Amino acid sequence: MDRIHIGLIGFGTVGTGLVKILQEKAKLLEERLGLSIVLKRIADLDVTTDRGVKVNPAILTTKITEVMEDPEIAIVVELIGGLEPARTFILQALEKGKHIVTANKALLAVHGAEIFKAADERGVDIGFEGSVGGGIPIIRALKEGLVANKIRVIFGILNGTSNYILSEMTYQGLQFQEVLKEAQKLGYAEADPTLDIEGIDTAHKLSILLSLAYGVQVRMEDIYTEGISAISPMDIEHAKELGYHIKLLAIGKSDGGPIEARVHPTLLPANHLLATVSGPFNAIFVKGDAVGSTLFYGAGAGMMPTASAVVSDLVDLCRNIRLGVSRRVPLLSYQPVHLREGEIKNIHDVTSTYYLRFTVVDRPGVLSRISGILGDLDISIASVIQKGRRVEKAVPIYMVTHEAREKNMQKALQVIDRLPDIVDKTVLLRIEDPSDFGE
Repeated sequence: MDRIHIGLIGFGTVGTGLVKILQEKAKLLEERLGLSIVLKRIADLDVTTDRGVKVNPAILTTKITEVMEDPEIAIVVELIGGLEPARTFILQALEKGKHIVTANKALLAVHGAEIFKAADERGVDIGFEGSVGGGIPIIRALKEGLVANKIRVIFGILNGTSNYILSEMTYQGLQFQEVLKEAQKLGYAEADPTLDIEGIDTAHKLSILLSLAYGVQVRMEDIYTEGISAISPMDIEHAKELGYHIKLLAIGKSDGGPIEARVHPTLLPANHLLATVSGPFNAIFVKGDAVGSTLFYGAGAGMMPTASAVVSDLVDLCRNIRLGVSRRVPLLSYQPVHLREGEIKNIHDVTSTYYLRFTVVDRPGVLSRISGILGDLDISIASVIQKGRRVEKAVPIYMVTHEAREKNMQKALQVIDRLPDIVDKTVLLRIEDPSDFGE
């Protein structure tokens, strides 16, 4: 065997990056692999637009069957994104006994159980390194590099769009909508940025990481998800005064009981490496019981970083094919018989420390009433700062609590926000300190 043929479905941004790497790094890849990777077919609805790479027109097709029915194609790379028709195409390829490489995090988060089961039944492999963290090799690290560890905690900055927006708000003092428009101009944000700014994209990626770390199948609806669109410069500025930066954080924790799985804006100590990750970059903090604390950092998206991850999967699968083996590493790190439905802790049962901002009428006794309500629900106050007036007869009160149960906090805020002294809905942000986990 001196070559392996692959088929590509989706000739968009990442697909173009894949073609560039296969062309420009052909010699390097052959030296490392021991054979050549031949791109035999590219299927896309649009095969006429110039992508900036030279491709033999003979390998371009609008017919998916020319990829699926070609017996020489051993690996199908799916890079069209979305749920359908990507799900259908992958299942068709698996039925044909073809290995799969994909960067489709939404598909794996929503239909992963079905897809991995089909791959198990056919005895073929699925590579999905590009689905989380772009060019950061976090999937392989969890499946192989950290295999000796029970994973205690995962903290992830997993969405470059949201991280860019929060970084600009933090360092430039800009409003959310202002930065969002700039992010769209720069290509960091889509025309419809909902998946990014509302935390959904981050939740997709977290579900994949949880499967690898804990051997569980996680339903998207079980991951508490909150976005960044309500974050104000006022809260970012005061967080900085308290020694924190605000990040959209994916959180996974396990102490042997139900797993914590949540995505929300989070205050992180400003001196922690995670808090210093700025711009459209990603970072994942992983604490294992044997290895201790690790941090993975890099470009979380984009043509070439994601294409780099796709090629890493291709090379891995080609090595297996060359040796006549498959399933050397379980698809989700655990052997299929040990995968289980994940028991996810309800957000109301989570304990955390909290940042609160109250907007109140400037009159005596307001703070004591708020403190009394919190105290009645076993919520103790760590610090309080009252600022000068910003609007007529109203002042902000900033508060940081000691650790409290989410259920009690939400009950308290329901009562507090009904007080006649409260001018606006209370802002609640959770605080996490990776130092509590051995960093």
